[in-house]
Order: sequence, then structure tokens, then C-alpha cells
Amino acid sequence: MRVHLVNPSYHSFGTAVITPRWLYVLAAATPKWCGDPIIHDETLEQIDLDTIEEGDILGIGFHTGNALRGYEIGRAARERGATVIYGGIHSTLFPDEAREHGGGHSVVRGDGDVIWSQALADCRDGKLLPVYEGGQLEGTSLIQARWDLMPRDSYMWASVQTVRGCPKHCSFCSVWRTDGQEPRQPATDGVLKEIVALRRMGYRFVILADDNFYPVTLDDLKAARRRNDPSEAERLEAIRAERFELMDKLAKLPDDMNFFTQITMEAAEDPAFLAAMKKARIKGALIGVESITPEGLKAVYKNFNLTGDVLVDRLRAFRKQGLHVLGSFIFGLPTDRPPVFEATADLADRADLTFAQFVMLTPFPGTVDFEKWEKTVGEDAPKINGIPLTRFWLIPPGQRPKIITPHPAMSGDDIRRLTQGVWDRFYALGSVWRRSQFLPNLRARLLFLLCSLLYRQMYANTGISTDSARVKRANRTARFLAKMCRRLFVAKPLPHLQVPQTEKA
Repeated sequence: MRVHLVNPSYHSFGTAVITPRWLYVLAAATPKWCGDPIIHDETLEQIDLDTIEEGDILGIGFHTGNALRGYEIGRAARERGATVIYGGIHSTLFPDEAREHGGGHSVVRGDGDVIWSQALADCRDGKLLPVYEGGQLEGTSLIQARWDLMPRDSYMWASVQTVRGCPKHCSFCSVWRTDGQEPRQPATDGVLKEIVALRRMGYRFVILADDNFYPVTLDDLKAARRRNDPSEAERLEAIRAERFELMDKLAKLPDDMNFFTQITMEAAEDPAFLAAMKKARIKGALIGVESITPEGLKAVYKNFNLTGDVLVDRLRAFRKQGLHVLGSFIFGLPTDRPPVFEATADLADRADLTFAQFVMLTPFPGTVDFEKWEKTVGEDAPKINGIPLTRFWLIPPGQRPKIITPHPAMSGDDIRRLTQGVWDRFYALGSVWRRSQFLPNLRARLLFLLCSLLYRQMYANTGISTDSARVKRANRTARFLAKMCRRLFVAKPLPHLQVPQTEKA
């Protein structure tokens, strides 16, 4: 009995940007009696189904965007006599669908760190259950990944996780429901062990793949301290203290290491936290700006963000602390009108963003937006090849509409065209070259230009593509650029690097 772990994707680039950490966490959770699992990451290369044999077990994890590809692999594996077990966010939300459309024998819901080994044991003993509830584990129960199974020379950046869950409740996001709103932090020493293992292999750029690296704001602390019961304030202060402990230890790692993460804009009001990030060489962060209008922010339940010149100043505050911002914007909100596209492009320029992404609103399962939409359209949802639009992920990509929900003032084609225009403007060669001025020399600026082009191409099939031919061209270009870019990020391995020790008082 062999165990296969599969990360599905229609698009393979030969070289990927970020390591899919869940693959190697489940590899670590696979019992020794199974042997080492066989890893298939389709962002690198498509799985060879001829390697699947009768009696094998396939663990397939996916989100909504790659669910259809995951189901294709699962059905094919089942026809070959393999046992198929699904997991991931989408399977957690739709376990029945995974069995019906993907030929799954079983589904693991929630965190798989612990329950995965039980599912494998039950499969061996012939008593596999249809559903396993992994739940939301305490941070100390989250396990470290087995990076020794990772193919060499395949990824640019490594990834670890330092906190799971997000206290916010944005309408377009499912994280706070699937991962919870209570921040769950694994032990700092365990995180450091993973990072050191990756640096030993030559990875010096590491993504802190957190739902929200800044889980406790200063406003949260002030509100908690006003309560009569001090326990909430003590709990939040402990979470904050662990963040600072982690950053202090990151600062003791080799000087050539760089970290990137995801935070909310409120961190700009916390000079002590930003200073600790800078000391820890956390050089950049994805920040969800989402909308530049008050109406847009209200629509997505993100009223804590700012607009106008105050927003520009807030984003620039990160840059002043040496933190490069990847700003994320959503187009197609019901409050959007054509002028908002140009205004967003202007703001992205004025705010000194290093990178930006402009995505079109999609109501993903598990979100408030999806629930509202599904309830509104009900049984009257339009169908494509017999599939209701409320199950858009089951529609083949080539037939799937780019805009899922109707807009009160613009057509789907208009939204797509205007979104494309903002991408074109922000990533025009002249604009990228101007943004590269912060770099010290011509070589570094040329490398920044190359990375910007790669980032643009990697996103060419997630909303801005106009046809399949463009997608294929974008993928070919991305494959070429990815191989070149990887050389920029890796370093000489440090096989003897040790985990930094905490100084004793």
C-alpha cells in the first residue's frame, strides 16, 4: 500500500514560487508503517496516472479554485483501484460533493495534522469512514513539515506557518470560518526548526503563510483592558508577546534570510510591532486594501480600512519602516463604478506599493458573499451544461464565466476589460522601472523588473485572461521566467546551521 499526496492544478510551470506546505505537513503526519508518501505537486508537473496502482491511497487536498482538477484525478485514481481521500478547505465545506463528483471514498474535514494517520489506519484495516472530523487543533498540536521529501531546485520561496486563524470577518473571505477567529500559534521553537531546516537546504526567502501575522491590534488591547474581567486582556497580551518572541528569534537567523507575510493595515499604527518586524528582516507583506471607497469597504465588512489620502499615508508608513507592500484590490464590488478603476490605479502609484494584485470579486464557498448570493438566486440560478452557476467550480475553466455574479451598473466584460487595464498600467515596463528606484544598482533593478514580469504572468489565468490562447502564452512565458527567477532567491546551503538559542537571564 503506497500513499500519494496530490496538489491539483491545471497549470504547471516546472518551477513554482512558494512551497505548498500542506503537502509536507501531511507527509509528516503519514505513519512510518506506510513508508514515505509520494508527492505530486501539479504546479510543477502534471501527475502521471500510470504511477497509480490498485491498493494505493491518494490524499488529494484542494481549495475551490482547483476542485475540478482534484475531482478529475480522484475519479481516474479510483478507476485504477486506488482509495481516494479528499481534504482541504473545499472538501471541508462540501464533503458530499467530493464523494459524488470526485469518486472519493472518504473526506477529512478541518485540520489533518492528527486525523490523517487515523484515516490511513482505518483504510488499512478495511473500516474507512466516509468522513473524518479534524476540527481546529490547538497551535501546539500543529505539526512540522517534512521538507526532506521536497524535490530540489523546484521552488523559489519556502513557507512556514506561525499562526492559524483570523479575528476579522471580511465578507469575501472564508478563512475566519474554516480556520476560526481564534489565533492558534504553534510553538515558536517548532517554527524555528522548520525555518532552519529550509535554510540548510539553501532557502533564504521564506513566506510566513499566516492568515494574519498581526492577530492582536492596539485597539483590541485597549478594548480588552476596559473590561472588568482582566482575562481577555491577559490572553491577548500573551498572543502579542509570542509574536514578539518569534520576531526576536527570527532576527538571530543568518543575515541573508528574508521573510514575507500577510497582515492587516492596522499594523501601521503599531510602531513597536513594525520595528520588531524590521529587525526580524520581515521585508514585505500582503495587505488587503480591497477597495478605495468607503462604500466598497462597507460592502466587504472591512470598515477598519481607510480611504483617500489617509490610506496613502498609511500604506507609505509601511515603506518608511522598510516593509514592502503587496497591495490587494478587489474589483466588481456592487458599489464600484467605472471611475474607481482609474482611481485605484492612481492610488496604487501614489502609495509606493512595490507590488499589487487586482482581482475580480468571486463569491467563494464559506464566505458571507457566497451565502447571500446563493440565497438570492436560489433555484433560478443560470446553468451551463446543466451545472448551476452557484456551483461554478464544477464548470470547466474554458466555459466558466469570468464574472460570476451580476453587477448593478457594469457588464462582466466591462469589469474584466477595466481590470485588465489596471494590471496593464501598474505593470507597464516604465512603471515597474520607476518603482525599482529604491534598489542600489542596475543589476538589482533589472532583477526586480524580471520578478515583476513573472508575478504578472503567474496571475494571467486568474481573472485577467481573455481567452485560452492568452492563458497558454502566459503559462509558457511564466515557465521560462520562473526558471530564471529561481536563481535569484536561493543561496548556498548551510547544512550545519543550528536553531538560535534563547539567551538565559
